[in-house]
Amino acid sequence: MHTGRFVFSELISHLPHKEFQKCVTRYRGDYHQRDFSCWDQYLSMAFAQLTYRESLRDIEACLGSMQSKLYHVGFRGKVARSTLADANEAHDWRIFADFAQYLIGVARSLHAEDSMGVELDNSFYALDSTTIDLCLSLFPWAKFRKTKGAVKMHTLLDLRGNIPTFIGITDGKVHDVNILDQIVPEAGAFYVIDRGYLDFKRLFVFTLCSSFFVTRTKENVLLQRRYSHPVDYTTGVRSDQTVILTAIDSAKAYPDALRRISYVDAETDNRLGFLTNNFLLPALTIARIYKCRWQVELFFESSTWCTPLDVMEFRGSIALVGSLVASVRPHIDRRPLCAESMVRPHRPASPATLSSESAAKQWSA
Repeated sequence: MHTGRFVFSELISHLPHKEFQKCVTRYRGDYHQRDFSCWDQYLSMAFAQLTYRESLRDIEACLGSMQSKLYHVGFRGKVARSTLADANEAHDWRIFADFAQYLIGVARSLHAEDSMGVELDNSFYALDSTTIDLCLSLFPWAKFRKTKGAVKMHTLLDLRGNIPTFIGITDGKVHDVNILDQIVPEAGAFYVIDRGYLDFKRLFVFTLCSSFFVTRTKENVLLQRRYSHPVDYTTGVRSDQTVILTAIDSAKAYPDALRRISYVDAETDNRLGFLTNNFLLPALTIARIYKCRWQVELFFESSTWCTPLDVMEFRGSIALVGSLVASVRPHIDRRPLCAESMVRPHRPASPATLSSESAAKQWSA
């Protein structure tokens, strides 16, 4: 018989409850709220995020099956579907957004010395977006296509620790490149982006801010070679060139020189072309930096499919805080019974076959 603390309780204990209450007080989140506080709401949504609940009804059924243990986990109010829906509508989302920003600062300092395969002291970020499909009849505001609704989640991921530092939710029709206008580049940092963000006017802002970008080039980008640098063909690098843009509009938007690197992946035999404004690092290092961009794809796979669609307003803040628990927790002393595999369990083969009661028992054992 297990006599210690529950796994979920141990995870939540690593969060600074006083800082959360400061955020609640700042926006008067518990004003006229007697039975279901902001903390109860956060516990419910964090449990849903970590256990892959798919709706408010699923959250209610899962927590209700273990009603006698909720007090020991931290709940003080009764978790009902209608109560949770009213809380999601009434409570200010900025409470969770501010709390997430606080945890970002804590997590980034803990992971500042983490190795990511490139021996550099610079900050590394990966920017990408994912499309979340929605039912147009249930979410008529999520315009995407004629018979399909969707929203886009744009994420800037700190590759040291895979910590999301920015999450923006936009209409499904918004192009990825427009999110660059909302990002303030950090001097000396590397930003790894794919070809969807290839806008030279916006990329020139990164150069003016003394930050670096690494992206893929397109076939229709007109470039003129100025210099060719020697390369080691055994590393997979085929060319390392200094180039300039020749198209009139592109040259006006980005008047400086660029660096074009051609690299052949030994595993897939694919030839990749990179563009960057960094001329100091070896060409192979630039290729390895771009390879780290895959971490943002793994982040999307583990965090977007399971968030309940009934609470889209809180998706960014709650999912961000939930994912930061895994970033903060490994650096704090804990009992051995709190298994690391419980922080982010693998996605089940068929989520519908996993009952609410069995999921609750799994997390309370």
